[in-house]
Amino acid sequence: MTGSLLVAALVIPGVANAQDVRLPVSASFSILGDLVRAVGGDRIDLTTLVGPDQDAHVYEPTPADIGKLTATKVFFINGLGFEGWMPRLRKASHYTGRVVEVTEGLKPRTTRDQGKLVTDPHMFQDPALAKAMVTRIRDALTEADPAGKTYYAERAKNYELALDDLITWARKQLAPISPTRRVVLTSHDAFGYLGERFDIRFLAPEGVSTESEASARDVAKLIRVIRTTGVKAVFMENITNPRLIERIAHDAKVQVDGKLYSDALSQNQEASTYLQLFQHNIRAIAAAMKDDR
Repeated sequence: MTGSLLVAALVIPGVANAQDVRLPVSASFSILGDLVRAVGGDRIDLTTLVGPDQDAHVYEPTPADIGKLTATKVFFINGLGFEGWMPRLRKASHYTGRVVEVTEGLKPRTTRDQGKLVTDPHMFQDPALAKAMVTRIRDALTEADPAGKTYYAERAKNYELALDDLITWARKQLAPISPTRRVVLTSHDAFGYLGERFDIRFLAPEGVSTESEASARDVAKLIRVIRTTGVKAVFMENITNPRLIERIAHDAKVQVDGKLYSDALSQNQEASTYLQLFQHNIRAIAAAMKDDR
């Protein structure tokens, strides 16, 4: 499955701009940048502000970021409050290019965060919603570079097929897991869309943003839930400090199963693209939730 999926996503017909004058575009964070690159290919010159293994929730824009952004014609962002620093960046940069919010028009889920009902911005964790984002990216690139319409359409179609394969593959990996075992503990509430797509319950001491801090009361409650439900799948994340999860696992007397990639790609090869990130996460989760474990 892995080989065919990657071939479908990466071996794309079409040619780049004949004059090799690439469209300068930017993306707010690494996962979104990978989706933009998958569609734009050789016709774009991509700048990504928040790189691999960096936390887009708490990122602080620099003067260099302003320079990079102002040199681009299209700026792709997640939206839904994911990039809390975006208003400051836009004000400081006086950006005049087009800003494309890839979640626009999609219905977000809501969740409880410190007693308040908030919007969950992590739509990219669901490959089906990532397909809708790819469509938005294709349309925005085509509008900015009409000569590349066929090129962008072919690449987007192939990547969407790869995402369909990814969903089918993930369902097969998770099919043997009984409903009572489908519970996972992670650092912050980043996997709600993944959970809804594949019937997995995710627990987290922190809310939808890593800026929120887990209270002692919430941590104690979470430990009790782990003990009473028998949660076995416990993971740290690539963008957060592992100490809180390690402490909770220690107090609940469970082991940490490794790392999930949440809001960023990684310099590690296992998660250097969105497709690889998703495959790693599903494999790790499925292995940790197995009934015979």
